Amino acid sequence: MERLVERLEKAVERLETVCQGPGMCGDGSSKGVAQYVQAFDALLAGPVAEYIKISKEVGGDVQKHAEMVHAGLMSERALLVMASQHQQPTENAFSSLLKPISEQIQVVQNFREKNRGSKLFNHLSAVSESIPALGWVAMAPKPGPYVKEMTDAAMFYTNRILKEYKDVDKKQVDWVKAYLSIWTELQAYIKEYHTTGLTWNKTGPVATEGANSPSVPPAGAAPPPPGPPPPPAPAPVGSSTDDSASRSALFAQINRGEGITSGLRHVSDDMKTHKNPALKNQGGPVRSGPKPFTAPKPACNANPAQKTSLKAPALLELEGKKWRVENQENATNLVISDTELKQVAYVFKCTNSTLQIKGKINSITLDNCKKLGLVFDDVVGIVEIINSRDVKVQVMGKVPTISINKTDGCHVYLSKNSLDCEIVSAKSSEMNVLIPTEGGDFTEFPVPEQFKTVWNGQKLVTTVTEIAG
Repeated sequence: MERLVERLEKAVERLETVCQGPGMCGDGSSKGVAQYVQAFDALLAGPVAEYIKISKEVGGDVQKHAEMVHAGLMSERALLVMASQHQQPTENAFSSLLKPISEQIQVVQNFREKNRGSKLFNHLSAVSESIPALGWVAMAPKPGPYVKEMTDAAMFYTNRILKEYKDVDKKQVDWVKAYLSIWTELQAYIKEYHTTGLTWNKTGPVATEGANSPSVPPAGAAPPPPGPPPPPAPAPVGSSTDDSASRSALFAQINRGEGITSGLRHVSDDMKTHKNPALKNQGGPVRSGPKPFTAPKPACNANPAQKTSLKAPALLELEGKKWRVENQENATNLVISDTELKQVAYVFKCTNSTLQIKGKINSITLDNCKKLGLVFDDVVGIVEIINSRDVKVQVMGKVPTISINKTDGCHVYLSKNSLDCEIVSAKSSEMNVLIPTEGGDFTEFPVPEQFKTVWNGQKLVTTVTEIAG
């Protein structure tokens, strides 16, 4: 027993010797782990492990998605370990260090796009909309509010899950709580350790793209899923260096003040097209001198042919009980006529098109559409318009609820039988509701967009402002 006590006392002495101030223990080697890395490990062992566990119980696409999310969190942990052992790097080097995280975010979002027909699409969407929160490490000086903004984006879909499974499947409800708790705990973690941005070591070597930071496995974390595929070869550093040099040169010229005009060439009257019409008839460009500065294009768009080849095919098909209308362009005669009460319609990424849905259907969703016209007879549930622009919706029969979310430009034409319809809107603009008149025409009424909120001593009271009509 005495020997055990002696060993414990020696271990404590060693720990006290190597500790170097708040948030740091050890000399930056694998012998010690920074306090904020340990706190992140606690997050991995708590909310993240619970999310992984429930996702495995749900199975299918949700489980696969959870493994991708876990890989992204482990990439972030690797960056935190590096930050705890190195000084802050240059901007270009930091961008390279962020690549594993950004690539994993893209993997998570691409999985959602490739599985739009999934029965658990709302789960995939909730994760896909909020996974950019992993980018908080680059969001100085307000990383916490950025995570909250991404969490709010997920809640549109998590509310759908809760509405669908609240009294049906408790496991789905637990999944929502577990997933949202990750971001809630992450906000608290950031507030305590990285309030104004990622905290770097002040005494270690400067971090570089090739810096070798030993990855200490998180204590108590859940067993990691199979690792992600090896990352692609890093992009040439030269392009980012050139871009940075171009921006630096631009700002240097701007900061010259009045001296910036000293290099301009005088233009005489014979060189001005409005005073010398003959110049307009000459072939070729008439401008001389250097080209104006243009922002460099991202490296990912360097191959436009490849981007074009990834264009998704147009769809109009019945999959189970879901009508899928996707990627339609300039289609003016789309019709769904063989409908049933239990069927739903999901319209995604349609542009400059019109769609008519005949008969009675359960619900209709317009997602990421532009300049789309929708005409339908009857809907017993809800018509949802999400992330769209310049859409027109006309009700021929009845509909109880129309929801407009993150949409700019929406005209809703109601029928005489649907005047009791409820219209719910959020984060949208340029919305108008058109009411039929006795003469067969429509009277247009704008949906208010500006509100006034006051404290009446007991609660907040919100009213429409007069300027909003």
